[in-house]
Amino acid sequence: MRLPLLILHILGGTLSILAGTVAMTARKGARLHRLSGNVFTLAMLTLATSGFFLALLKSQTSNIIAAILTFYLISSAWLAGRRREGTGPLDCAGLCLCLASAAAVFTLGFRAIHSPTGTDNGAPAAMSFIFGTILLLAAAGDIRVLAHGGTSGRPRIVRHLWRMCVGLFIATGSFFLGQPQVFPVALRGSIYLIVPAVLPLPLLIFWLIRVRFKGAYILQARTQRTPSVPPKEPAQV
Repeated sequence: MRLPLLILHILGGTLSILAGTVAMTARKGARLHRLSGNVFTLAMLTLATSGFFLALLKSQTSNIIAAILTFYLISSAWLAGRRREGTGPLDCAGLCLCLASAAAVFTLGFRAIHSPTGTDNGAPAAMSFIFGTILLLAAAGDIRVLAHGGTSGRPRIVRHLWRMCVGLFIATGSFFLGQPQVFPVALRGSIYLIVPAVLPLPLLIFWLIRVRFKGAYILQARTQRTPSVPPKEPAQV
């Protein structure tokens, strides 16, 4: 049971990093961006789902919560990219899942503080509070969307962007920093692994600045060219 899940987990993680890199560098709203983004979404959901069941089999509470967080961020980001207005049951379910996960993560953090090792089930207190804060920010965004009956324009793009980038950061950090045994000894802990692990964060800042101050984004509706209307022939006399 573990081996098929592990293979699926590795394939999902590898494909998500490759597709996420393409999506981050491609022109936003273009065909390549949409295609790689869909592949990235599918790969990340596969990664999160397989990671969830692996964590269940190993009784790793922190990894269970991390898998739920990843699944929530990517699915809500994909919905934000596809939906232009309105809300649905998935938005309400996402908010409930987000709040429950935040409560669980902060519980792990407080338990880690009072632990002699400063960790709880392998999760450091600082990491628990960081992920808990991310979840609270995401929950605040969900509440805002539900209160306004949806989101559109620049806020929708920002919602889609930061959730996808944080999801990519979870994938790159888990691989480059969380699996040092797959790299040569000389590379472990070096800058060559740290840079690709944290690269989604500066890229996120870069794109947020472009969206906020330059409006350098393309909404899907704007990428669809209006079909040309042939000129009317002069009326026959």
